[in-house]
Amino acid sequence: MPHQTSSDLLPDSATSGSLVPVLVRSIFGGALMGLANLVPGISGGTMLLAAGIYPRFIRAIGELTTLTFRKVSVLTLAGVVGAALLAIAAMAGTIKDLVVDHRWIMYSIFIGLTLGGIPLVWRLIGQNKTRGMWTGAVVGFIGMALIALIQMQGGGSANRDGIVFLFLAGTAGAAAMILPGISGGYLLLLLGAYVPILAGIDAFKDALKGLQFDILFQVGLQVILPVGLGVIIGVLAVSNLLRWLLDRYEPATLGVLLGLLLGAVAGLWPFQQGVAPFPGDSIKGQTVQVDAGGKLYLAETNQPLKTDDYPTVFFRPTPAQIGGSLGLILAGFLTTLLVDRLGREKQRPSGYIALQP
Repeated sequence: MPHQTSSDLLPDSATSGSLVPVLVRSIFGGALMGLANLVPGISGGTMLLAAGIYPRFIRAIGELTTLTFRKVSVLTLAGVVGAALLAIAAMAGTIKDLVVDHRWIMYSIFIGLTLGGIPLVWRLIGQNKTRGMWTGAVVGFIGMALIALIQMQGGGSANRDGIVFLFLAGTAGAAAMILPGISGGYLLLLLGAYVPILAGIDAFKDALKGLQFDILFQVGLQVILPVGLGVIIGVLAVSNLLRWLLDRYEPATLGVLLGLLLGAVAGLWPFQQGVAPFPGDSIKGQTVQVDAGGKLYLAETNQPLKTDDYPTVFFRPTPAQIGGSLGLILAGFLTTLLVDRLGREKQRPSGYIALQP
C-alpha cells in the first residue's frame, strides 16, 4: 500500500459517515483555538495542530478563496469558527480568572494539550522523515524558542496608532494566529499596536452605545477598518501560502510545524505568577502610576491596572505542585489523544488525492 501523506488524508468526495470525524476534530480544535486566544502567549494555530485539524483547515480556506465549495471544507470552517466564537463568548471571563489566579494549573493543562498534538503531526509525516523534514523541525523549534525567550524578557512596548501601521499590525497579528506556536496578541504587543487597537475597540463600543455617530465614523475609519482589513488579508495570505507549501514541500513544512509545536511548550513554563509592578514601570506601552487611594493605573489612558496585566515572574514550585503539574500535563495529553481516536478518519487505499483548486 502506498504511503499516505497529509494531502492524501483529504477525501476526494465526502460521505455522511466521513463528515462526522471531521466535525469532531473541527469543534474540538475550534474550541481550543477560542480558549487559546483568551490566554496570553498561547497560539490558536497550535491548538488546531494539536487537534489534528490544521492541514484540513488551511486547505479549506484555500478552497473557499478560489470559490470551491465542498461539504467537507465548509463543515471544517463552520466547526472551527463556530466553536471558537462560542468558546470565547462562554468562557472569556472564566478562563481569564483561572489563568490569573491559577496560572500553573492552566498552563500545565495547555502544555499537555499541545504535546498531545505531536503524535498526530508525526503520523501526518509518516515515512517522509527526510533531511528537509528534520531541518524544518530544527528551524521551527529554534524560531519558536526565540519568540518564547523574547516573551519571557518582556520585550516590545512601543505604542503606535497610524492607519498604515495598524493595517500592517492586523495583517501580522492574523498571520501569527494562523501559524502554530505564535500568539497573535503577543505579536501585537511586540509591535506596539496592542494598546491603540484595544483602545479603539473600547471607544467604538462606547460610541455605539451612546449613538455618537461622529466618533463611530472616526474610530471605525482610523482603527476598526484598517485592522479588520489587515486581519482578513493576513488569514487568507498565510493560509494559502501554507496550503501551497503543504502541496509542494510537505515534509519540510510538516517538519517546521512539528518544531513550532515543540517550541511552543518553551513559552508555557507553568511555575510563574503575576506580580504587581512599581509606579513608573511600563505595561503595554503605558506608564504605571498610583492614585491618591494607592491603586495602580495606566497614565496614558487613565484606566485602572488589572491583575491580569501584571508582569509574571518564575517561582520555585513545591513537590505537590510539581506532581500536580505532571498529572495535569498527562491529562491534557491523553485528552488530545482520546479526541484523536474518537475523531480519526478511516484511511482507504484509494479515493484520496491531493487537493488542487
